[in-house]
Amino acid sequence: MTTHFDLAALIGLSAALCSMSSFVPQLIKIWRERDASAVSLRMFALTVAGFTLWAIYGVLRGGWPLVLSNLVCLGLSVAILVSKTILEQRSD
Repeated sequence: MTTHFDLAALIGLSAALCSMSSFVPQLIKIWRERDASAVSLRMFALTVAGFTLWAIYGVLRGGWPLVLSNLVCLGLSVAILVSKTILEQRSD
């Protein structure tokens, strides 16, 4: 049983790292180019809602690794969403 738990923990950690790091290149690109026109506002609004719900679910289930990884993803998603909103306002 310990091997199964260790495998599950490794898979969970890998999934969390992939999810968290997936937003970083987009955020860097937006900051460097000062352009977020290719970013879908609706998609990131939905992504923010999803990560918020996953974090709440994690709290309710007592799954703190789930909570922490989703809070990091939420923060990165919000940063992209805010950048998109600010850059769109500046171009108007």
